[in-house]
Amino acid sequence: MARTLPQPAREAIEIVTVLQALADPVRLEVLRQLAKESEPRSCSLEEYDVDITAATLSHHWRVLREAGLTTTFVEGRRRWVELRREDIQARFPGLLDAVLA
Repeated sequence: MARTLPQPAREAIEIVTVLQALADPVRLEVLRQLAKESEPRSCSLEEYDVDITAATLSHHWRVLREAGLTTTFVEGRRRWVELRREDIQARFPGLLDAVLA
């Protein structure tokens, strides 16, 4: 059974925190790649076309999760991530479409 890492509730997602998370080019790129999927995707470095270390990618996933942009699930030693599209759309209509375009 998977457990979900801590993340803000929909109503606690703040626009400033979201925009700060999206301001980093690497985070924006992995979010764009993640947005192409409808199912949760592995958090592993091999899954993404970015030139960073696994530890750096892990940091970026944490920033995105803590900003409320993603949900991370843990199953054993595997981590899966998915975009919180509905939550972001409910809080800030049109933001994701504009940023990911």
